[in-house]
Amino acid sequence: MSTEYWEEEIETAPRSKLEELQLQRLKKTINLAANSPYYKEVFSQNNITKDSIQTLSDIRKIPFTTKVDMRAHYPFGLVAGDMRNDGVRIHSSSGTTGNPTVIVHSQHDIDSWANLVARCLYMVGIRKTDVFQNSSGYGMFTGGLGFQYGAERLGCLTIPAAAGNSKRQIKFINDFKTTALHAIPSYAIRLAEILQEEGIDPQSTTLKTLVIGAEPHTDEQRRKIEQLLGVKAYNSFGMTEMNGPGVAFECQNQDGMHFWEDCYFVEIIDPETGEQLPEGEIGELVLTTLDREMMPLIRYRTRDLTRIIPGKCSCGRTHLRIDRIQGRSDDMFIIKGVNIFPMQVEKILVQFPQLGSNYLITLETVDNQDEMVVEVELSNLSSDNYIDLERIRKNITRQLKDEILVTPKVKLVKKGSLPESEGKAVRVKDRRDNKS
Repeated sequence: MSTEYWEEEIETAPRSKLEELQLQRLKKTINLAANSPYYKEVFSQNNITKDSIQTLSDIRKIPFTTKVDMRAHYPFGLVAGDMRNDGVRIHSSSGTTGNPTVIVHSQHDIDSWANLVARCLYMVGIRKTDVFQNSSGYGMFTGGLGFQYGAERLGCLTIPAAAGNSKRQIKFINDFKTTALHAIPSYAIRLAEILQEEGIDPQSTTLKTLVIGAEPHTDEQRRKIEQLLGVKAYNSFGMTEMNGPGVAFECQNQDGMHFWEDCYFVEIIDPETGEQLPEGEIGELVLTTLDREMMPLIRYRTRDLTRIIPGKCSCGRTHLRIDRIQGRSDDMFIIKGVNIFPMQVEKILVQFPQLGSNYLITLETVDNQDEMVVEVELSNLSSDNYIDLERIRKNITRQLKDEILVTPKVKLVKKGSLPESEGKAVRVKDRRDNKS
């Protein structure tokens, strides 16, 4: 296949030139970050000055930044720019486990982000003549506006369909002749099923390119999506702390995701020791922004486990590639594109005096859809009355949905039914077909 580039000079830059640009931007990032209350304190405690960074490896002199640090300095403790005059947008996580993680953007940051997403979309063959439909949530969630601005920057006719309402999604695809779609993997399969239910051959639509991400999936699931919908499906990586979508993306070779090193410095560390790991070894992904002015992040521990794929890609791009995310170094899991921590579930369960302290979350695949089952033991004081128990179960389900934005299947079981752990309690069992 012929290779075309959105920004050929950047995408195919020799490693020496790319690393020269990284060092230049890293020094600028350190200088900017010193203006934020958080990094001003960190730099002072570790004797970091503008002269401390002379090589890329000198970044190791700076401590890691974590989600805990961001929450502890909520809302604007990491803002380095003049937010009142230059801030144009705020994005944040849901904050369901405490203060949300907040990212503030300047116009430069938004423009840089949109350009990266456009670069990603162009890399997989999407052009300005395409019709791009986004089935991602909008609002504070970055997937909506991130892809929206990127597709518009590329020049596509864009459809901000947002999440849900599958029959409307299908109507838009058919009526507007959508050629490119952004969707989480499980929802892409669901759309294919609904098309079949409506008597429409899923391969008969105008769709040709699918962008997937936001939840774990195997290569087998990706191939199934491609076969069902008659498309090419490309894996993507992004996170709110690093802007959102557009951080790393597959090229048309579908052999690892190219990480845009002109805008991010990538490290892979041993999650236990913090030591650097060589190419090819799986470890925790640590990222530093290199082209964000309002709120730079330095050595941010993503908790995502992956590896740098050795060797060069035949597409000609020189930016390193990472493998699909293999899991997490913490206890977070992802279902239907939503990040969930067991403590969010526990936070709701402890509010019910009828329940005991032992619970188990099981993730499983049912009819190609991820499902979350929460089993929780009743206390000795609970009633055996079915009507009372059903009322409690429905109340728990409703409150969990409000907390985690996903509707789980709640099962109330007798005390002693669930296994007891001698060590750290095992709260999550992932039995999904598509787990990483």
